[in-house]
Amino acid sequence: MLQYRKGLKNMPAYDGTDKYYTIKVNANECNMAMPPLVNERVMNRLASVPINRYPGEEYYDLTGQIAKNFGLRPENVFLGNGSSELIEKIFYCFGGSKAQKIVFPDPSFSMYYIYAQAAQATAVPVPLEADFTLDLDKFVTAINDNQASLAVLCNPNNPTGGVLSVSDIQYILDNIKTSTCFLLDEAYVEFYGRSATGLLKEYPNLIVARTFSKAYGLAGARVGYMLASQAITEMIGKSFMPYHMNSLSLAVADICYQMRQEFVPHIQIMISERKRMAELLKKLPGFAVYPSETNFLLVHVNDQKELVDLLEKNDIGVRFFSSDNKRLKDCIRISMGTREENDTWYGLMKAFAEGRG
Repeated sequence: MLQYRKGLKNMPAYDGTDKYYTIKVNANECNMAMPPLVNERVMNRLASVPINRYPGEEYYDLTGQIAKNFGLRPENVFLGNGSSELIEKIFYCFGGSKAQKIVFPDPSFSMYYIYAQAAQATAVPVPLEADFTLDLDKFVTAINDNQASLAVLCNPNNPTGGVLSVSDIQYILDNIKTSTCFLLDEAYVEFYGRSATGLLKEYPNLIVARTFSKAYGLAGARVGYMLASQAITEMIGKSFMPYHMNSLSLAVADICYQMRQEFVPHIQIMISERKRMAELLKKLPGFAVYPSETNFLLVHVNDQKELVDLLEKNDIGVRFFSSDNKRLKDCIRISMGTREENDTWYGLMKAFAEGRG
């Protein structure tokens, strides 16, 4: 019998496989094509990438311009294959034994549980309130009482869509020990518009993680970055393999970041669609919509399974929660697609809701 690592058999797995849907609004992706001018620049850049060489110049080009945008030094920026890889490595670096406690809200990004287990650390979930808001004092108490090595917040939160203000983030930082690393996952911050990156220089235990997968539509390229003190980036960097990023993805992300203003109309469209669809869904009997500052909506719906089955039959994929988390029972998460896609899935939901009435 093969001798796998102890505990591997019981580790939960994130199923990244996905069937093809005519309308795919289940993964918080951007359903719009890259802006034409950006696409042209990307194609030209890719033609000149020396793929026979290990990544080097492309990595430093991107870290340099990210650092400049935030008024930091390149040493304060570290890149990863999506923010997910960075978060996994951060968990690894602050884990290592059950004595190492990692505190995060629940429900939140489902991978936090998996990363904590993979890091051989103890996960300490802090339940959100009934309306999916976070009690700051409960969160701070959990961090301090557990002498946490790492505390994590996703802001805006996935899958609930809720947010904390920058002053809320500062309150947490002011009331936890400086020996606790605080990771702020800002994967959806472009849709919220209020980042806590301005706190980095004041709080050396703060890490901010970002991704190109959502607002920039580069989910397939797998590029993310973290901002932190040089002391943190150097330590986290020890957990990565050499040349862990590929040149093609780096080159694409570099162009997109240079031309990030071209993506502003896309972001505004997604925000507008989120607001429009939230108002429409609120009118449906049996539907409850949670406040969101992201590119998706979390919706509680009676007879969730029947609705999901109806959507599946019409080749529409939404994210549904069954045994994942009891707090999310009967909830579905819907990413914002194009206006036409949103009108299509909404039409089915409206007919479903009215048919039950």
